[in-house]
Amino acid sequence: MAKLRKKRSTYRISILAILTAIIVLQDFIPMLGNIPIGPLSLTTLHVTVIITAIVLGPVDGAIVGGVWGVLTWIRAFAFPSSPLAPLVFVNPLVSVFPRIMIGLVAGWTFMALFKLFKHSLSSMVIAAILGALTNTVLVLGFIYIFYHTPEVAKVYGVNVSNLFKALSAIFVTNGLAEMLMAAIIAPLIATPLRKVTQRQQAS
Repeated sequence: MAKLRKKRSTYRISILAILTAIIVLQDFIPMLGNIPIGPLSLTTLHVTVIITAIVLGPVDGAIVGGVWGVLTWIRAFAFPSSPLAPLVFVNPLVSVFPRIMIGLVAGWTFMALFKLFKHSLSSMVIAAILGALTNTVLVLGFIYIFYHTPEVAKVYGVNVSNLFKALSAIFVTNGLAEMLMAAIIAPLIATPLRKVTQRQQAS
């Protein structure tokens, strides 16, 4: 029994390490972490966090999300990825906390829905949507709450009185597109990976 537990733990740690490495690569390689589609630039990192949460659970999803968040926080000081980064992502509430919550929300949602309905695909889709929504709402919400300033508004090309409209426009464009991306991609990858994980745990 102890040998089986050790084998399961080793497998889980291996998958977690791989997914963590993927999110590091996504963060440092622009075309892996951000996909330009017309006027939009869609992040893909949240999808990796959601996949981790669905396959390994909310805690591991939070760990991978936390790695992404800490990288975002460090980059804001060391080598900002945009003019906005050194203004807002130096605050862990904006850069780290929302990424951790993606994993927790997606993982808890999937576990609750699957336990209730026993239907993995629909549970994954809803978990992916809520995970992506969590990131968008928390990041944009905290930017508005903590950085309702002329400097931040200028980055968005508006005056401070129109900052809410600018953030709302980002939610409608990037936010909804990223939710759709997560709802499609996360189940496609998580379904076979989850089956492999279940077989490994059963053996």
